[in-house]
Amino acid sequence: MDAILSGMILSVSGWRGVFSAWGEDAGYCLDIPPERRLFAAAAALVFSAYLKDLGRTGDILIGRDTRPTGRAITNAIIPVLLDEGWTVRLVNESAAPEIMAYTRSLGEKDPLSTAGFIYISASHNPEAHNGLKFGLTDGGVLADSEMSILIDKLKTLLGNNSNITRLEILLHKSETNIPDIGSVNKVISESLAYKGEALKAYENFTQEVITGYSRGKEAEEVLALIRRGVQEHPLGIVADFNGSARTVSIDRVFFTGLGIGFRSIYDIPGIITHTIVPEGESLNHCRDFLETCHWENPFFIFGYKPDCDGDRGNLVVWDHYRARPLEAQETFALACVAELSYLVWTGQLKYDEKGKALGKAALVVNDPTSLRIDRIAQAFGIPVFRAEVGEANVVSLARKLREEGYLVRILGEGSNGGSIVHPAAVRDPLNTLGALIKLYTIRSKDDRKGLFEIWLHVSGQDEKYKGDFQLADILASLPAYISTGVSSDEAMLKVKTSDHCLLKEKYQRIFLKEWEERKEELKTKYGILSWDACAYNGIEEKPNLDNFGEAGHGGLKIGFLNKEGRKIASIWMRGSKTEPVFRIMADAEGMDRGFERDLIEWQTRMITQADET
Repeated sequence: MDAILSGMILSVSGWRGVFSAWGEDAGYCLDIPPERRLFAAAAALVFSAYLKDLGRTGDILIGRDTRPTGRAITNAIIPVLLDEGWTVRLVNESAAPEIMAYTRSLGEKDPLSTAGFIYISASHNPEAHNGLKFGLTDGGVLADSEMSILIDKLKTLLGNNSNITRLEILLHKSETNIPDIGSVNKVISESLAYKGEALKAYENFTQEVITGYSRGKEAEEVLALIRRGVQEHPLGIVADFNGSARTVSIDRVFFTGLGIGFRSIYDIPGIITHTIVPEGESLNHCRDFLETCHWENPFFIFGYKPDCDGDRGNLVVWDHYRARPLEAQETFALACVAELSYLVWTGQLKYDEKGKALGKAALVVNDPTSLRIDRIAQAFGIPVFRAEVGEANVVSLARKLREEGYLVRILGEGSNGGSIVHPAAVRDPLNTLGALIKLYTIRSKDDRKGLFEIWLHVSGQDEKYKGDFQLADILASLPAYISTGVSSDEAMLKVKTSDHCLLKEKYQRIFLKEWEERKEELKTKYGILSWDACAYNGIEEKPNLDNFGEAGHGGLKIGFLNKEGRKIASIWMRGSKTEPVFRIMADAEGMDRGFERDLIEWQTRMITQADET
């Protein structure tokens, strides 16, 4: 068991590790070592048992991103599922939101026809890495509690040598083409037809997400309005696909179908030319391409660069006289402004004569999301709820709130720019761009305010509205905040202390001492008068924390308040559960970069001291 699990990170967010037979720096290597083949087979067997325990029936869908080791992992999974009695629908290379939309659509047509999906990807990790995610038919990955069950089952299974022997025999039969596993070839031969079905399901679902209506008259009216808006205010989008799974998805067809110009680079599947994570220097290729396209045609004002599985895609925009990457927090803020304005525009979010929001609506975000989101939500008169980092946590909290009667249209992880727009249950750059396209194209006409004018009105910026506004005007209207970039060097620490509960208890003692020493300075320089601490574990938020150690391996956030009792800054920490790093962040109101720098340096110093104590 130890050899099979060695180097693997078994997280509730997915199972990841180096799968390349040539190691960490392998580049384009198709082979995986025997222990990784056994790991993939064991994961399939565990998921099969999990589905049977739930009483699920029907097909299991398999998709993968464009990493070179994906095919070998697929070939290790299929014979196990067939031997377990499942019918397999292989979609092959597919963006993560695509296979999830396909699974959802099949489940809606016939709940008994589909059991769930396995998706093979390491998301934004380097090319030699790979991994697995699992889901049912609701369009998202399994919740933390369910993934914890799978992790326990996996360890139990691998602790029994007879299970490993069974998997070795199955894999040998498959690799030597013994006839009783011949149905593997049938699965592969049917994959092209299933890929076509997946693309169609994804396109239909994307239209539903962006319009807020299932296919019908209302959806068509919104799409027609967007097309007319594009005709009146032409719009172009560029993409740096970087060989990702979005090269074989609906992107080009979807955007051109709305009348939007579209150009792309690095669009050969699997040819990964630069860093996968869509942040920092990785966005420079898209930035340069947007500048070239804009000078040729000024209608090109948006660009995006997805990660390998295509569920994240941070943006590059034309801002005045240059192209620039948007900060991840800025991207999410724009999407929130767009979707909340859209709720007002459609009449789903209404106000009384005093401007108070009627009904219950909310934003759901992860714990390091900037306080900028609180300012945006405050303008619309709705609350913000926070969960621990992890897409499954945010989605689970949003579901819980909907069960309690809240309208949750948009949710996500502001720290990485990932927007999830209901009814989607996964991040998707098409939905982020769809939000911005609505904000840009659905403009005021006659007596009906457009989306941007709605935002300016609720945020008290009416005087800034002009009918011929540009993207730069929208960007300038956002609340001013500076946040540490999630992939910046300052955001990632290495700590020796494996017990994060102990680390945070030590940190608390240091923080309390330093607060007493610095509070007059913080008051004079930044207007900070007090602080509070919150712990985030799964979907639970615990405010007014007395013991920082209660945050455990979850998130710990300290908010700093001014004399009015309003939070104007924060510092945050959490050990990653998918990477061997300890993440930190600072967030500060205003445009003073020195404020954020001061906080992040202070946070680094205190954590380092706690770790060395």
